[in-house]
Amino acid sequence: MPNSTPLALRVLWLLAGLAALVLGIVGIFVPLLPTTPFVLLAAFCFARASKRCEAWLLSHKTFGPMVRNWRARRAIPLRAKQLAWVMMTFGCAVAAWRLPRAWSWLPAAICLCVAVWMYRLPSK
Repeated sequence: MPNSTPLALRVLWLLAGLAALVLGIVGIFVPLLPTTPFVLLAAFCFARASKRCEAWLLSHKTFGPMVRNWRARRAIPLRAKQLAWVMMTFGCAVAAWRLPRAWSWLPAAICLCVAVWMYRLPSK
């Protein structure tokens, strides 16, 4: 079945998906940069850009299960939640130490919102 989405739009979706995936991979190593939401965003973009890229992501041994769980049950694995909470806490502590006092609360506020949102989601 041919894709009826214009080529230029598919290229934009593909570039957005690649950017999200790269940010997700970087987020594995950098506190305050979450991996799971960026991988889910990449899957969303790939679904609109390229069935082949979407299939690759779904079959990936690391990222595939999180995308499939999200699509099936809107669930995030408990281990991913726990790791995200630890990394966000660490990142917020570093940000509070490094940022000017006027801005030091902002990462903590954002991370708190993300942490509550993740807590409310079902765990795999």
